[in-house]
Amino acid sequence: MNWNGIISLLVACIEFILFINLLVFAEKNVVNKMIMILIAILAIYQMLEFAMCNLDLKYSLLAYLAFVDISFLPPLNLLFNFRYFKYNQKSLRLFFIPSIFFIIYYPFVIEKFGVVNCTVLYASYNYPLGTLFGFFYYMPIIISILFLYFNKSKLRDVKKIKLINILLYGELFISIPVIIAFIMSAFNSYNLLNSIESVMCKFAFVFAICLVYFALNNKKAFDE
Repeated sequence: MNWNGIISLLVACIEFILFINLLVFAEKNVVNKMIMILIAILAIYQMLEFAMCNLDLKYSLLAYLAFVDISFLPPLNLLFNFRYFKYNQKSLRLFFIPSIFFIIYYPFVIEKFGVVNCTVLYASYNYPLGTLFGFFYYMPIIISILFLYFNKSKLRDVKKIKLINILLYGELFISIPVIIAFIMSAFNSYNLLNSIESVMCKFAFVFAICLVYFALNNKKAFDE
């Protein structure tokens, strides 16, 4: 029996349940709607990975769609953080430009996309401009962590500080594989780095739970 990608299916099912839970129980304010989109993006990626690894649908198009899907995660997460603190979000549109660039560019080289290796837990991909993609992928995540850390002191409500701390812990958690991957690459071991997007999305399951907890307790958005 093929067990490759089975964890992706499990995570996708749980994330879809989390998404439905938010649809039913979370207040439908702007911030919470952004969280719902983030959860949906994570779940869709896991389903695509399951299709490629378990159903053996290792098509370049599916790999491309998986990268299209997750490319919007970091900038949307950064936009969500700024929105919560009522910062001007117009300048943040610039962070979506790299995602749009890759979406437009990658179809011209889609034949270079491929799933190199599948395991029960993660998948490794081959895709062009990997270093450049990684730079623009990690940058909003780093900015989000720094933004939350330095702005939570501006809050006076204990409950809101707790919610921000939960978000911060979630963001730091998904950064763990990145840190380990770069340490390993310094010793000429690139296995984790080659599958970092897949591994990060598995770690993002914890971040998804943090987001859901945040949304269920975010009863009133600041802009309402």
